[in-house]
Amino acid sequence: MPLLLGPFVRCRFSATLLVLWLVFAGFTCTGSEHTATATLPAAFTDLLPHFLIEPQDEYIVKNKPVTLTCRSTPATQIYFKCNGEWVHQDDHLIERTVDPATALPIMQVTIDITRQQVEKIFGLDEYWCQCVAWSTTGTQKSQKAYIRIAYLRKNFEEEPQGKEVALDQEVLLRCHPPEGVPEAEVEWQRNEDVLNPASDPNFFITADHNLVIKKARLADTGNYTCVAKNIVARRKSNSATVLVYVDGGWSEWSKWSACGSDCSMWRTRECTQPQPGTGGKECQGLDLQSLNCTSEQCPQTVSGAEDVALYVGMVAVALCLTLLLIVVVMVYRRKKEGLDADVADSSILTTGFQPMGIKPSKPENSHLLTIQPDLTTTTTSYQGTLRSRHDTTGKFSMTNGPLLDPLPNGSHTLHNGKLNSDPSEFVSRLSTQTYFKTLPRDVANTSYGTFNFLGGRLTIPSTGISLLIPPEAIPRGKIYEIYLTVQRKEDLRLPLAGCQTLLSPVVSCGPPGVVLSRPVILSMDHCSDACLDNWAIRLKKQNYEGAWEDVLLMGEELVSEPYYCQLEAETCRLFSEQLGTFALVGESLHMGAAKRLRLVLFSDAYCSTLEYNIRVYCMDDTQDVFKEVMQMERQLGGRLIDEPHVLLFKDSYHNLRLSIHDMPQAHWRSKLLAGYQEIPFYHIWNGSQRYLHCTFTLERLSLSTCELTCQLCVWQVEGEGQSFSLDFNIAKDTRAVDSEFLLMDSNATALAGPSAFQIPYLIRQKICSSLDAPCPNGADWRMLAQRLKLERHMSFFASKASPTSVILDLWEAQHFHSGNINQLATVMADIGKQEAMIFLVSDGEC
Repeated sequence: MPLLLGPFVRCRFSATLLVLWLVFAGFTCTGSEHTATATLPAAFTDLLPHFLIEPQDEYIVKNKPVTLTCRSTPATQIYFKCNGEWVHQDDHLIERTVDPATALPIMQVTIDITRQQVEKIFGLDEYWCQCVAWSTTGTQKSQKAYIRIAYLRKNFEEEPQGKEVALDQEVLLRCHPPEGVPEAEVEWQRNEDVLNPASDPNFFITADHNLVIKKARLADTGNYTCVAKNIVARRKSNSATVLVYVDGGWSEWSKWSACGSDCSMWRTRECTQPQPGTGGKECQGLDLQSLNCTSEQCPQTVSGAEDVALYVGMVAVALCLTLLLIVVVMVYRRKKEGLDADVADSSILTTGFQPMGIKPSKPENSHLLTIQPDLTTTTTSYQGTLRSRHDTTGKFSMTNGPLLDPLPNGSHTLHNGKLNSDPSEFVSRLSTQTYFKTLPRDVANTSYGTFNFLGGRLTIPSTGISLLIPPEAIPRGKIYEIYLTVQRKEDLRLPLAGCQTLLSPVVSCGPPGVVLSRPVILSMDHCSDACLDNWAIRLKKQNYEGAWEDVLLMGEELVSEPYYCQLEAETCRLFSEQLGTFALVGESLHMGAAKRLRLVLFSDAYCSTLEYNIRVYCMDDTQDVFKEVMQMERQLGGRLIDEPHVLLFKDSYHNLRLSIHDMPQAHWRSKLLAGYQEIPFYHIWNGSQRYLHCTFTLERLSLSTCELTCQLCVWQVEGEGQSFSLDFNIAKDTRAVDSEFLLMDSNATALAGPSAFQIPYLIRQKICSSLDAPCPNGADWRMLAQRLKLERHMSFFASKASPTSVILDLWEAQHFHSGNINQLATVMADIGKQEAMIFLVSDGEC
């Protein structure tokens, strides 16, 4: 029979005869040939190829390529086709064998698929491959194998929340794992031990990954963690503390006692069935009952010397109490005469916990525990008129105030309340001074107030920027007017070189040169991936000459320096003993370093023409830039058409691409001539421009067309991407710009005195005095730092005169709007300090 030579065989006739002889003799040949063609014996020429192995779905983990395998018999040639295109013949690895049972030739072909091949079509379609086998009779196609890039996001969509539950109560802990491919498997841990519902039927894990404790037991008290894992990574949620408490119950009443000399009898009961435990309520009601006896049961007594002695003792006690009261009044009046009654805010001496200016007082909560002032204490020299905590008319809460001239010698009066002054006048006066001529005249992004030793807080609404001035940070007898403002990046050029990029807003607080007794805390957003292994992050400060200096390298802070930073997932907390202008600058150490970009889509609120514009903003993922874009679009009359997405933009020198797909061609067409738009890498990485945007101009074929559906993809070349699925009516303004995302902070921008803090001043002092002193069993400020997950900063806390006060300052900076003071009370109780009892407040107040 004639030889059937494939189209790619390049050997001579004699070599072909040798190959055929080897096949019939059962010889196995393996190699990396560039052709997949073979010749079948005559007996098998009427057989169609069938597949012994078909390519299977695969996941690419990190940058490791995957291998697809296809095996068929009998086959003269096999080739792979991926996404409708034939794979080059040089990429096939071929192996030929002979089935010893049937003598049929077997051909196996493998190819490798890389991450770059899959990413090239990101957002357009799923990447698939299938193999096609030929014989002299016909062809056969295998099943499609889909290749996906495996990943697991870092953040849980919903994390479990701590709960306090009664004994035998059902507990539900919710968990929505991070998005991932393949979908993450979920397991639950209690105190780092994996829970197995099969061995303990009291636990049940639902189909949507929630944990149900059917009947809470005392042994179920602990820290519960939701763990999500797939082939790429393993993520842990924040731990949720479940506290199972036992409310106390009364025992039976005892028998009535015999009738006493006072003609009464009594009986008792105890709170022991059960005893209250782990924070449960004490028994309500009386534990002692008395009852008058009948006249026949009363023992007959005669008045005598014993009664006289009783009366004399009562008179002596009354005299002693009278003398003690006189001494207390005299001491109080003497101390009051030496105080400055001009600075008056008595709220530091009470335990009302709601910050004034944040929540109004609730009359129904007047029963809460309060602490009366200790008139003999020497730990504070605060003085003033005592008023109710719920009297909000005279609180020291300010949004505006005049810039103070240098104070002359003598007494100064600080009046409580808001200092009404024109903000623009303040900024104008401030900018005329020598050092402040570079300050922006942007009143909307400036906050200021007048403060004394009680401290306070400045906040720029909707920017994530705030300045916490702790109590005693300003020396007693001093009064400062302090400002906080955001500088425009384009107005203030930072010297950036190499791989450096700006990671935060440029924030100014001042005036510089004021004397501080302890560090203030400046909070501002950053847009790095918060992984110090990828970055060298430096804090820069502008000196008096306007030059920028490196004052701190993150991760290598020295406790002796006046600056210290805590880098959180999205926020930086800067401890500073000096005021000035600051910014975070990052230098990538390798190509894995990534900045967070926020992608936001806007369109025209009203469209009366055939053209319709969609604007895509790419900005640093910080609240101040987002606020500026929202305000600008509000003025332009734009509307938000989808929720913002976050994209990790890596230092890979690759540009950012944007494209639009899947529009209904019968109603819409794009006026973009190219297949995509592109933003250069350096425009984004430099960070000097606050935001960048691209506009997609679409055209509808008829004015009656209002429904628009399409897919908008934004991705970094050979990097991560995000996809927006749009489906909306352009004629309906369903989401105004400021309706949901531009939530302007209604709180005062400046809060002074106790209203700026969640922990009252007197309680704070008691906590500090209790925890500052070292304790042999570790129940001191070190345990407080560990429980608040701040152990990385132990050396910094230890360098301060009062480590506890610095820890509480940081807690106040982190939890001003969202802090639950009861959780702090729980931490204090875990440490074993009785001061936790002062946190007995209702959830409605915190």
